[in-house]
Amino acid sequence: MSEKRRRRETTHPRTGFWIGDTEVVPGSVVDIELEMARLPTRGPMTLPVRVFRGRIEGPKIWLSAAIHGDELSGIEIIRRALEGIDVHSLRGTVIAVPIVNVHGFLNRTRALPDGRDLNRSFPGSRRGSLTARLAWLFMSEIASKCDYGLDFHTATSDRINLPQLRADLSDPQTRALAEAFGAPVTIDARTRDGSLREVATKRGARVLLFEGGEAQRFDEASISAGVDGVHRVLEYLGMHGHHRRKAGRTRRRYVATGSSWVRAPRSGLFRSAVHNGETVSVGDELGVIANAFGDDAIVVRSKLAGVIVSMALNPVVHQGDALVHVAFVEG
Repeated sequence: MSEKRRRRETTHPRTGFWIGDTEVVPGSVVDIELEMARLPTRGPMTLPVRVFRGRIEGPKIWLSAAIHGDELSGIEIIRRALEGIDVHSLRGTVIAVPIVNVHGFLNRTRALPDGRDLNRSFPGSRRGSLTARLAWLFMSEIASKCDYGLDFHTATSDRINLPQLRADLSDPQTRALAEAFGAPVTIDARTRDGSLREVATKRGARVLLFEGGEAQRFDEASISAGVDGVHRVLEYLGMHGHHRRKAGRTRRRYVATGSSWVRAPRSGLFRSAVHNGETVSVGDELGVIANAFGDDAIVVRSKLAGVIVSMALNPVVHQGDALVHVAFVEG
C-alpha cells in the first residue's frame, strides 16, 4: 500500500473491495501486481494476483500455491481451476495467487534468498526480513480478506506425496469443507506454528492444505484431484454451479486421525516393495535395505497400520531416514 493512499484513507476510508491500490468491482476479472520488494538492480519484484469478483455478493476464498518455490503442481491446479470459473455466474469472490514465493520459484528453491521458510513466518512483519515482509503482504492483502483458503503444496525434495488434505477436523465447518473437497486421504492435522493455515485459522478463516506429487514436477494425479477439489468446494459454498466433472470410477476416500513415518533401521540402498495409496498392516514388508552388492540385507517391516501417503524417492538412505509415511485411517 502506498503512503499516499494510506494518508488518503485516514480521512477518507474506502468503500468496495480493494487489493493494494486496485478496486475490484462486481462482475470483473482483474490482474493485480502487488509490489513486495525491490531487487538489488532497483527493479520491483511483484506478487501476481488474479481476482474473480461475481456480480452477487458471497463467500471470499483464496487459492494459493508455491509458498515453497520448488512446489509446482499447485500452480497448474490453480491455472486449470480458473478455466472453469465464469465470473458472470459466480457468487462471491475468488482470489488466485498461484506463485506466492516468487523469489524461490525463479531460483528453483524452497526458501527465499534470506533462507527462511515462508510457511513458518506468518503473520510476518511489514518491516521485517524479506520472508517476513512477504508473509505480511499475503496476510494483509489476501488472507485477511477471505472467509476460506485452499493452499496447495507438494512433497519436499526426494519424496512423493499421495494427493491428500491436512485440516482441523475437530471444527465442523472445516470438516464439511474437507469432505466437499474429496481428496483420496484427509488427515486430521494440527497446525504448525507460523504456518499460513495456523495464522489464518486464528483470524477466522477455514483453511485446507492440499499436498500431492513431488517438488519440481507436475504430477497429473495430484493436479486432477486438486482441480476437482477446488470446484467441489466452490459448489459446496454455493459460489457457482456450472462446472461439470467427468464421470469416473469412484475411489475409496480415507479419513485419518494422524500419521507417522517408518524410518530406516540401518544405512544402505532401499528397494521399496510398496507404493503410495496402498494399505499396510503391522508386520507387512515395505522393502529391503542392503549394501551395493546386496549383502547384509534387512527387510523393513511396517510398525504401523494404515494407508501410505508419502514415500522417499532416493534409494540411498542413512539410519533413521524417513522411508514410508503411513496415515492412520478411521474404520
